[in-house]
Amino acid sequence: MAGNADTRFVIRGGNPLDGDIRVGGMKNAATPVIAATLLVRGECVIGNVPHLSDVERMLDILRSLGAKVKWTGDSEMSVDASGADIGSLDRKAVRAMRSSILLMGPLLARFHEVTIPEPGGCIIGNRPIDTHLYALRSLGADIVHNDDETYTLTTSGLTGTTVILPEFSVTATENAMMAAVLASGTTIIKLAAAEPNVACLGEFLNAAGARIGGLGTHTLVIEGVSELRGTSFQIIPDQIEVGTFAVLGGLTKGTINILGVRPDHLDIILLTLDRIGVRYELKGDVLVMPPSSQLNAFRLKAMPYPGFPTDLQAPFGVLATQCQGTSLIHDPLYEGRLGYMNELTKMGANATICDPHRVVVTGPTPLYGKEIFGLDLRAGATLVIAGLIASGETVLHNASVIDRGYERIDERLVDLGADIERID
Repeated sequence: MAGNADTRFVIRGGNPLDGDIRVGGMKNAATPVIAATLLVRGECVIGNVPHLSDVERMLDILRSLGAKVKWTGDSEMSVDASGADIGSLDRKAVRAMRSSILLMGPLLARFHEVTIPEPGGCIIGNRPIDTHLYALRSLGADIVHNDDETYTLTTSGLTGTTVILPEFSVTATENAMMAAVLASGTTIIKLAAAEPNVACLGEFLNAAGARIGGLGTHTLVIEGVSELRGTSFQIIPDQIEVGTFAVLGGLTKGTINILGVRPDHLDIILLTLDRIGVRYELKGDVLVMPPSSQLNAFRLKAMPYPGFPTDLQAPFGVLATQCQGTSLIHDPLYEGRLGYMNELTKMGANATICDPHRVVVTGPTPLYGKEIFGLDLRAGATLVIAGLIASGETVLHNASVIDRGYERIDERLVDLGADIERID
């Protein structure tokens, strides 16, 4: 699955893509659920887990803590963290992955003390963890920032309170939720993120015996319990994969059937496709993407859920290169997430980055195969789409970054008729 820093995709564009592609489980739902198993006494059987490098890294961290982890099927695993030991935490692995920040809440709640390094992950601008620290401090944590860029959190016992988050932060909401389920009393989290992956984590915790109300809204009410028990659970389908494949379907000459979607998670994505003129038909849990003809320029602003997801602004950026007129894409959530546009410009796109948050794209323009570089996970997937619709051969360097969030994307697209070769 995972490659190395020199992994390349050689893409020969222009092939019509036809057939079925199944959506995998959502990475941003799987990693917090796996982290939350640290709160549970007993075995958790988790289904629809994607085989992704970020998931494997999170599992390695749990193994380093002494958790029993095993794959029991193609996408099913068993995790029993009853015997976990905080003293064996693999700090190097934590530092290498952004979503390892999700360990802070459950480790603090279970062991009452944790020292954790600042996490790594995609290079998409400044993403401080102040909101996480504020939420955990509100619940009763004492926090020290150490000289070696680690944080030590201690508590004599977490206590429910009202936490008003200063921003709609998905992972800070998840950390606060995980810490609060074993706190004494009632916790109210206001301005909570409402993304489907946040609700998915809450549903897992409730299945294990937590008492969380308000999932899918911006106010969560959590009644603390004394323990959580083992359970079985299914990870939700990845709506970011759906949106990525929908863009691909709108730009290629065949018909792509995206299988296993959750329509209730796709409202803003489908609305945006409608405005642009991308054709689709929703048949139960299948999103059918026939060829589209006239594509219209658009304005897009990434926003917290139920707004347009920041993780899809890059795929819609390559879509903008094939739309008639001038599109404006605005991502106020992160600076530095528009670097993929420099690579698209090399391929022939007419784009101007106005500032770290906004880009204008005028189209349609033909794209031509070039040597390009995938800066981050979503940029990498976007450039795969660009290579598939470009004339000639595209060489995408640093392609292994895509393995963090899209399982076997090259193999799955080859099954649709794409010409992609992975070189490690």
